[in-house]
Amino acid sequence: MKKNNIAGPSSKRMLPLSFLFLILFCPFFTQAEDGINAKFTGAFTQGGLVIGKTNPNYLVTIDKRHVRISKHGQFILGFSRNAPPIQKVKISNDKGNYRIFKMKVEQRSYKVSRITGLPQKKVTPDSHDIARIKLDNSKILAVRRLDSPLNGFLSKFIWPVKGRISGVFGSIRILNNIRKNPHNGVDIAAPMGTPIIAPANGIVRLTDDNMFLAGKTIMIDHGHGLTSIFIHLEKILVKPNQIIKKRDVIGTIGMTGRATGPHLHWGLTLFEKHLDPKLVITKNKQ
Repeated sequence: MKKNNIAGPSSKRMLPLSFLFLILFCPFFTQAEDGINAKFTGAFTQGGLVIGKTNPNYLVTIDKRHVRISKHGQFILGFSRNAPPIQKVKISNDKGNYRIFKMKVEQRSYKVSRITGLPQKKVTPDSHDIARIKLDNSKILAVRRLDSPLNGFLSKFIWPVKGRISGVFGSIRILNNIRKNPHNGVDIAAPMGTPIIAPANGIVRLTDDNMFLAGKTIMIDHGHGLTSIFIHLEKILVKPNQIIKKRDVIGTIGMTGRATGPHLHWGLTLFEKHLDPKLVITKNKQ
């Protein structure tokens, strides 16, 4: 995982850009006279995941959302594909004091991905298929709204399968010459039937054998609103509510749903925010 750490005080003075750049790439721990302190580690870029640590009795807020804090003081933050250059995190204590931590978020450029040869009904579905897609999405969104106390995100992510990266996070997708939503995960090409392993600890929250676009699908809850989705599978080898440990086999590579060849689409979300799975891999080890 990229070790970019940054925090700023609640003062209205803006930090010099040179200073922001320096601390973006250095471990950083802050402590104020009022005792409000925090440490942040992760990828301070669009699509990045950041793990924070502070007093477990504090209140952490970002984007007007209260963030779950574990009994040991860990919490997680995520920056969406289009996150602004500066994100502010508010941490308050029980005395009414607070600090505003200003984080500089690296802005990214995204590739254009052109895919042809897809069945046209998978690109421009009819009204019946749109109804199916809405039902599928409602199941996925229900899992993404979970805010469980699990701490699987601390187990250090690994790649769920070895293979060629055939699709990257955030790319602008043009399918059969029709512009669609940006790609919200990574695609890993591998032979049909290749085992897929859990990239981190968690609990299976959803399995589905026949989603219209996703095909055979698994969703794993890693805790605090962080979930993984695995789609286009050939086989599903786990069940809902099953406790999963990192490296457990959960399924096999397939090409179900909207796919032109055998591969795994792995998506990572923090509630409604799509994150770049590649950025959470520890030292890019399998």
